[in-house]
Amino acid sequence: MDLVYRPERYPFLTEGLPGVGGEIRVEPQDFQVEEVPAYSPLGEGEHLFFLLEKEGLTTRQVVEFLRDQVGVPEKEIGVAGLKDKHARTRQWLSIPRKYEDALCLLENLRGVRLLTADLHPHKLRTGHLKGNRFRILIRGAHGRERAEAILKALQAKGVPNYYGPQRFGLGGLNPVRGYRLVKEGKGRGSPWLKRFLIGSLQSLLFNDWVALRMERGLYERVIPGDWAKKHATGGEFLVEDPKEAERALRLEISATGPLFGKKYPEAQGEARALEDEVLARYDLKREEFRARRGARRPIRIPLSEWHLEETPEGLWLAFFLPKGSYATSLLREVMKKEVDLQEEGEEA
Repeated sequence: MDLVYRPERYPFLTEGLPGVGGEIRVEPQDFQVEEVPAYSPLGEGEHLFFLLEKEGLTTRQVVEFLRDQVGVPEKEIGVAGLKDKHARTRQWLSIPRKYEDALCLLENLRGVRLLTADLHPHKLRTGHLKGNRFRILIRGAHGRERAEAILKALQAKGVPNYYGPQRFGLGGLNPVRGYRLVKEGKGRGSPWLKRFLIGSLQSLLFNDWVALRMERGLYERVIPGDWAKKHATGGEFLVEDPKEAERALRLEISATGPLFGKKYPEAQGEARALEDEVLARYDLKREEFRARRGARRPIRIPLSEWHLEETPEGLWLAFFLPKGSYATSLLREVMKKEVDLQEEGEEA
């Protein structure tokens, strides 16, 4: 039973197309991420939304600074998503309006720049974003034609929605710790850490499910018993009509995989059997994830707004991905190599 995250277990969708190689994150400015918010602050209310640009810091470190140095209780700090440490990132956070005057203390946090701020009636919540725009330099890569062929294939078929290595911790060991928590129901660490570790195990199981569907020729298909997601609206529905397969081939809908928990739509029939097969690999049962709420996640994500620019340093690749997806899943297809294997546990 191997619970360590090993990306070589997960097939490439574009296996037959050669990659461009190269390196990422040689310098923080090589990896640029800009959060695309779900809405803009209204200019009034009891919460202050502010946009930060940061380098060399995790989102968690910024939250801890706001808690320990600015004095904001952690539960009152709003974050829409986590952002990488080894990158130049822009993201929104929120704090109660009453701490507005102390926000200038952020000047003492090296690597952070406050860009703008405005008021809003409610706290920023996890997931309150449309997605992220990326601009990434692949140093040493000069195969523009290769990259274009891969990106066109991904635009037609969707990007495999694997969780990236950032989710699994140093050495990919977080699922092992999450497994112990699921099996024994106890462990050391804060509630936040325990949720994160069990989430890492959920992510490993999801990645295994994606790989299994790819191996069985079910990546671009939906089968009766699947829960499918409509990419245009985000709605989910149980697949009962075999004709829905035609919509899947047009990338209008996609099958969704399980993040096991006490409340999530359960697949049926043949689709459920695939999920059971993944659980059985690790001697796991659905009910052992009752501490988590559970959800479903699409097997693939549409690729849009992509652009390539060849420079003497290498290839600049720009693209948009919806929230919850990983740039590494696209980059490994383009580069045909594993990336970010030693990153700390944050996600883009």
